[in-house]
Amino acid sequence: MKKHLLFLAAPLLISYYSHAQATNYKDYKVVFDMTSRDTVNQAALVRELNLIMDANPEARLEVVLYGQGLDLVIKDRSGQQPAIQKLIADKRASFKACGAAMKRQHIEPGQLLSGVEMVPDGIYEIVSRQREGWGYIKVAH
Repeated sequence: MKKHLLFLAAPLLISYYSHAQATNYKDYKVVFDMTSRDTVNQAALVRELNLIMDANPEARLEVVLYGQGLDLVIKDRSGQQPAIQKLIADKRASFKACGAAMKRQHIEPGQLLSGVEMVPDGIYEIVSRQREGWGYIKVAH
């Protein structure tokens, strides 16, 4: 009797697990914390964003840049400019620059790559996303 019950329960559990994974797959939201000027970190970030979007085109991804990480989204400083512009144009990821860090570094909004948004405070943006249930990844190696 127990074996029959197990055989009946197994398909139900598999179905439930598959449904739970599919539901969570659509709720894939991650905020990336980028403070590095390092080109290896910058390239790794762009690669990871593309890998995630290839695996799940519905994923919501946001990159928050502050400190030395701002170089990634400043015209004539970014070694990843074409890739970032493509991600922004395809609406595959959003990039948010910290206004406080920009002010400290004397960076004007017009120096940002097209489509990069400015937020008042990068850390506040990250904490806000985490409170909304977003995952968090610090970009570093």
